[in-house]
Amino acid sequence: MSEPQVSILMPVRNEERYLPAALASLFRQSLKNWELIAVDDGSTDGTAGILRTAARADGRVRVLSRPPAGLVPALNAGLSLCRAPVVARMDGDDICHPRRLEHQVHLLSKMPELTLAACAVRHFPRPGLQEGMKAYEKWQNALLDHDAICRDLFVESPFAHPSVAFRRKTVERVGGYRDRGWAEDYDLWLRLAAVGARFARLPRTLLYWRDRPERLTRTAGNCTLEAFRACKVHHLKLGFLREEEAVTLWGAGLEGKAWRKALQAEGITVSRWAEIDPRKIGQTIHGAPVVPIENLKPGQGKILVTVGVKGARSQVRAWAGEAGLAEGRDFVCVT
Repeated sequence: MSEPQVSILMPVRNEERYLPAALASLFRQSLKNWELIAVDDGSTDGTAGILRTAARADGRVRVLSRPPAGLVPALNAGLSLCRAPVVARMDGDDICHPRRLEHQVHLLSKMPELTLAACAVRHFPRPGLQEGMKAYEKWQNALLDHDAICRDLFVESPFAHPSVAFRRKTVERVGGYRDRGWAEDYDLWLRLAAVGARFARLPRTLLYWRDRPERLTRTAGNCTLEAFRACKVHHLKLGFLREEEAVTLWGAGLEGKAWRKALQAEGITVSRWAEIDPRKIGQTIHGAPVVPIENLKPGQGKILVTVGVKGARSQVRAWAGEAGLAEGRDFVCVT
């Protein structure tokens, strides 16, 4: 059997309602030399039958049926079966644009320095879509090149998991997927970044990302805000906050206080808070003084920007630049 250009990694459980449409979008791909590794993680509905029928009809479909073990074991089991140098993620309830694989494989071929190529996504159905998800979609789709993606890497997960295509060997070298109590895909992006992987996003919408109440990003315990903060702190300690025992938090609101708690759990204290609110300046919060942002100077310790106000990030960056604070050296935006 010849090696496919791309392996599609699709773990599924109880997706009989949406799986036929997802599979149909793969069969319509302009790039034909693919294999689908579908991992059935203990489905109890008609999912297994749908996959068996697809495999009988098309030799490119390979099905691994397993007892229910969870998403991370299913992902790793599927990854171990992927033969292509490029792996494209896919979920059983999403829809691919007919040229998705063609465009992502082409970008990775044209730019060998890239480890991961994402694409723009669009949530569907649109009626009833919450404003938060619309904002996340807009923010994510605007991060096109490596520098923009890495600048916001600790703000939120910059990629929708089923929208990415990555080089299999690089992901295997960093240990594949891990279950550490937080989102397995975000953990992977951060580990890839730490070893120097380079990222890019195609600006064209090539994945239609289904939104529904039971979606894991809404229901799973590893996708809560607390879990994301824990993930960020873990990786910050390995890089930006390596050997740091105390930090400054820029923003003394609810988000900043939640960050203080997450940092404290990992042995890092808040030495001071930086604020623009005159009502807070001069106070002591959890044993640390609140100082005006004018007190922030280069070389005086690491700063995490925890300002949660919409649109504040660009203003923070503009002020920090004028003050000589360098992003990635002196401060990192985490909200």
